[in-house]
Amino acid sequence: MKKIIHTTKAPEAVGPYSQAVEANGMLFISGQVPMDPETGKIVNGDIVEQTHQVMKNIGAILEEAGYTYRHVIKSTCLLSDMSFFKAMNEVYADYYPEDQPARAAFAVKELPLGVMVEIETIAVNEPLNSDLDHHNFKHHS
Repeated sequence: MKKIIHTTKAPEAVGPYSQAVEANGMLFISGQVPMDPETGKIVNGDIVEQTHQVMKNIGAILEEAGYTYRHVIKSTCLLSDMSFFKAMNEVYADYYPEDQPARAAFAVKELPLGVMVEIETIAVNEPLNSDLDHHNFKHHS
């Protein structure tokens, strides 16, 4: 059973897709662009400001679905120019200071609405890493 996730704290979908879909304990967040959900406009500024807005939008959707950044297991970062990689990476690291998700980053020819960055995200609703003591698991043969 899939559940459509929607929040007014993130930009409305600009096409025939959902902000996010939850199924089987996994949350699939559509690519988020640096649109301010209050104004419906792309944030003015450089790659740092645009990446912060994208991450805030992701955070709002995670929260609406009952997840946190710590539940994120995979991100795909799309950049309009690979020269933005270092600055995007520094902002991204602020949101994932430890136990970072798997990730891919690509430079693409263009992104919707002429933005510099778009990030899609997958999260899993399972106990957070700090809730598990992996050292207590015993292997049985």
